[in-house]
Amino acid sequence: MGAKKLAVSWITFACCEDSTIVFVELLNEHFFEWSEKLDFRYCKFLKGRGNSFEGSDVTFVEGAIATKEEEALLRQIREKSKRIVAIGSCACTGLPSAQRNQFDESTRREIMMVIERFGHLEKVHPIKDIVKVDYSVPGCPMDEKLFLSTLEKLFSEFGIG
Repeated sequence: MGAKKLAVSWITFACCEDSTIVFVELLNEHFFEWSEKLDFRYCKFLKGRGNSFEGSDVTFVEGAIATKEEEALLRQIREKSKRIVAIGSCACTGLPSAQRNQFDESTRREIMMVIERFGHLEKVHPIKDIVKVDYSVPGCPMDEKLFLSTLEKLFSEFGIG
């Protein structure tokens, strides 16, 4: 049996997924070190099958919450994950995904058909409006140095050598 690994998940909601791209680049740089320390549970951009939030120590959540389905999934993720990390501006503040929250009344009426048709919430929310967030890594894309220091804190917190 190998050394203990941090069970991690990564999911994106309403955003441009720029932090996911940064994360993939960081994986390239840290591949050998992290392959000994990370066990990916849910990570659709790395795994074609077997994605599950069950047993996640940490779930990195990129993007804002724009639909009822996203809100429900985020609540399920919170129940299955020991820690939640908000990744990027949309997850941390809602913006820029939440720009429609500031639309004037005329523009709101104009887009209401789309909002209703696709089951969108009345407002777009940062994830902290929906669930408890343990750590935040802001930026568009995320701040690399802050992400790395947060990951190091998590390795330490979960006793991953």
